[in-house]
Amino acid sequence: MAQTDSHSKLIGYALWIFGFTGSHRFYYGKPITGTIWFFTLGLLGIGWLIDLFLIPSMDRQADLRFEPGNVDYSVAWILLTFLGLFGVHRMYMGKWLTGILYLLTGGLFLLGYLYDYWTLNDQISDVNRSRP
Repeated sequence: MAQTDSHSKLIGYALWIFGFTGSHRFYYGKPITGTIWFFTLGLLGIGWLIDLFLIPSMDRQADLRFEPGNVDYSVAWILLTFLGLFGVHRMYMGKWLTGILYLLTGGLFLLGYLYDYWTLNDQISDVNRSRP
């Protein structure tokens, strides 16, 4: 079985620059450690520095775990990060109803926005599996 490239190392390293917020860990499907990094500033910078060398491994694991397809993970994550409160990432995935709901409610009053940080990779995989 050929390995597919669902996630980008370039995006992973770009997010790593802000890694003390856990953003690169969320991107690679590690929401628990992403949350820990967020609240501890990347384990006081030590975990953040170590992640510089762990990104290739996290990228390989994400490529094996998540389903590639028409919805691009990097695009969806960029949309979530910068326009998530407006639901643009959900509209990109074809989830128009919840995208409009996010637009009208500020990402469902931030809770939906946070939920999407935890689950976006799985949501994209589900959409990619359901589309030919």
